[in-house]
Amino acid sequence: MSLVGKEVKPFKAQAYHNGEFIEVTEENLKGQWSVVCFYPADFTFVCPTELEDLQNEYETLKSLGVEVYSVSTDTHFTHKAWHDTSETIGKITYPMIGDPSHVISRNFDVLIEEEGVADRGTFIIDPDGIIQTVEINAGGIGRDASTLVDKIKAAQYVRNNPGEVCPAKWKEGGETLKPSLDLVGKI
Repeated sequence: MSLVGKEVKPFKAQAYHNGEFIEVTEENLKGQWSVVCFYPADFTFVCPTELEDLQNEYETLKSLGVEVYSVSTDTHFTHKAWHDTSETIGKITYPMIGDPSHVISRNFDVLIEEEGVADRGTFIIDPDGIIQTVEINAGGIGRDASTLVDKIKAAQYVRNNPGEVCPAKWKEGGETLKPSLDLVGKI
């Protein structure tokens, strides 16, 4: 069952963020656009490349009113240790949420139960706390954070322009569609 269109379920967790431990709940994901990026584990191989790539897009995402949260089933203490010892992870300035209880990973349906780690899942959440996009990759396939920028712009456009939709490969300023009987069979 798809999570698209569903409200984020309640959770409370600790995160490592800019040298501090903070509490994060589902309420933090409301009132702004959010990206929640799950990854299997700290001190691994593909994960740091993805998290660094996400950091490289962070300022652009922030300029669009988006907060980014990374989540793994590690603890916030482990996130701090990884941040302190890895040059790549040391660059991260967005919150890194610990989910050792697996509550968040289960809420987003990305927990690999037999391994106790999360799939590579990316979720775009609107200011009402409603999941707008879901992307889940197999463990060995890293994600490209630059694609998030266009997806967020499209989601924001659709939210702000009821009755219009964004076609494939839509870029900001590009043509949109107004679904109607007149378009049926003409695209």
